[in-house]
Amino acid sequence: MSYIDTIKARAKRDKKTIVLPETKDKRTLLAAARILEENIARVILIGNEEKIMDGAGWLEIDLEHAIIVDPVSSPKLDEYTEMLYELRKNKGMTMEKARELLLGDGLFYGVMMVKAGEADGMVAGACHATSDTLRPALQILKTAPGTKLVSAFFVMSVPDCQYGEKGTFVFADCGLNQDPTSEELAAIAASSAESFKALVGPTPRIAMLSHSTKGSAKHALVDKVTEATHIAHEQYPDLVLDGELQLDAALVESVAKSKAKGSPVAGKANVLVFPNLDAGNIGYKLVQRLGKAEAYGPILQGIAKPVNDLSRGCSWEDIVGVVAITAVQAQLNG
Repeated sequence: MSYIDTIKARAKRDKKTIVLPETKDKRTLLAAARILEENIARVILIGNEEKIMDGAGWLEIDLEHAIIVDPVSSPKLDEYTEMLYELRKNKGMTMEKARELLLGDGLFYGVMMVKAGEADGMVAGACHATSDTLRPALQILKTAPGTKLVSAFFVMSVPDCQYGEKGTFVFADCGLNQDPTSEELAAIAASSAESFKALVGPTPRIAMLSHSTKGSAKHALVDKVTEATHIAHEQYPDLVLDGELQLDAALVESVAKSKAKGSPVAGKANVLVFPNLDAGNIGYKLVQRLGKAEAYGPILQGIAKPVNDLSRGCSWEDIVGVVAITAVQAQLNG
């Protein structure tokens, strides 16, 4: 069974309700139809019902069992307007602005549904930047207790791959933090370990990646990763983590024996923490496009309830996968 099939099976055991607000994009409608067909989750689509059903007809898909919510006619609009105003009034929010946001931005309305308990999670980003998806989530849902940093990761499932967890990895941060400090890299490592345990397997082995292995190069960028490794060992002593490691040393046992002898991670890594967003974003796309990997994300970690992003280059199949992951996160969220 493939990684995503395993996640879908978990999602089906306790069906959750996931909001898909980007209903003007055909990929969203195609994904919604497949999610309903496979019984992965209940789906809420935000938008004008007539237009959504017209789109379904044009695409020749069945959205009969989708829940369609139009903010313009929703009986919850006044309640949500009041809630948003109360949440943000100290930041200058007015009732008029709150209503305007809820009527004009499906992402805000979707996150309010999650906040109010009408939905268990939201997936967006097929036609929005990460900042647009993250903004309402942070403003309305806030961060999870104990969270030091909200970050993003991809679950990468590489076909016919002997490395990682039977070819499956967590890559972080590939979608949000541009140039994390050493302290932030350590926090990303800790969050990614928890995400790995929740979504992939029981034993995360975390490699703090660099262009250097164990002092083979001298540079401030290397120092940042080395310091991050020290901080992670101090603050999260239970993590199986090592650095700084080059990618080949992190994954390939024969290289690890030469470059990082005695490392508990080298040659066995399944969680890869990249030194900055350039490296992470380039890395996941290389693996996705050249290695023909399935890439699910960016999945956000550290928000109080599951709200997940999509790459704007995603397929409708990718959306189905991220919805399944979001549903499993919602199960674990309780």
